[in-house]
Amino acid sequence: MKITVIGAGNVGATAAQRIIEKELAHHVALVDVVEGVPQGKGLDMYESAPIELFDTKIVGTNGYDETAGSDIILITAGIARKPGMSRDDLQNTNAGIVKDVTEKAVAKSPHAIIIVVSNPLDVMTYVAYIRSGFPANRVMGMAGVLDTARFRTFIAMELDVSVQDVNAFVLGGHGDSMVPVIKYTTIAGIPIKELLPADKIKALSDRARNGGIEIVNFLKTGSAYYAPSAAAVEMIESIVKDRKRILPCAAYLTGQYGLNDVYCGVPVKLGKDGIEQIIEIKLDDDDLKALHKSAEEVKTNCAKLKFD
Repeated sequence: MKITVIGAGNVGATAAQRIIEKELAHHVALVDVVEGVPQGKGLDMYESAPIELFDTKIVGTNGYDETAGSDIILITAGIARKPGMSRDDLQNTNAGIVKDVTEKAVAKSPHAIIIVVSNPLDVMTYVAYIRSGFPANRVMGMAGVLDTARFRTFIAMELDVSVQDVNAFVLGGHGDSMVPVIKYTTIAGIPIKELLPADKIKALSDRARNGGIEIVNFLKTGSAYYAPSAAAVEMIESIVKDRKRILPCAAYLTGQYGLNDVYCGVPVKLGKDGIEQIIEIKLDDDDLKALHKSAEEVKTNCAKLKFD
């Protein structure tokens, strides 16, 4: 298994570190346009191998020759959000970056599976889908895993319980319109509505929607990367090990949930072939309407893209 991580910033570098420490590949290529950065970070990580006891090789590069024959391509390249900047503000700049890196990467690895992390997530995943020419099951976005992890964390904090006992789904676009599905939110199988009042559940849902900007406001000059990298690697692990995990990911919809021609966060089965199944769960009318509203926002932003 060979994995390429494009973007040696905080998310990409941390994801690469998690991949090699979990030994999810025999070779990792870390790519970035800034000369010396991927080489230095890659070498630094490799020098930790005798301590962390992994044999995965990692090499940093500014080009794409080292990426040839990759099984998975993780795209984290792009500028990060700053305070006061929405995900949509990033669209024009990051669309150009994702278009460029996708075309260069797939030329060297025509059979790879692509996972996009760059923001605005759902739109950038669509860019990668169009520019790669890959079937939709091999192009997906990391969003729902992260958004759901944040929601689960906040619930565990509120109830003072283990995060392992909190199960949830956050669907929709990766932004202010994401949809925490309360119907499927449980603590050790107990519906959350039996443990918390409606106003508290709403507050936790709102905090999940604003989870990214909450961290941006703390950091001032950066954005989240520990949880986003962990979320991406959870997806990679399910693919590498063919675990068939059911995880919320940005997937290309062709009629599911009444949505067409749009990337949107929904539950999927992840295995060695990428998205092996899109799971259609029964949503209440309000949640379905919210999912459609979120998807329409993604479609509106995708319509602004200009392709050669």
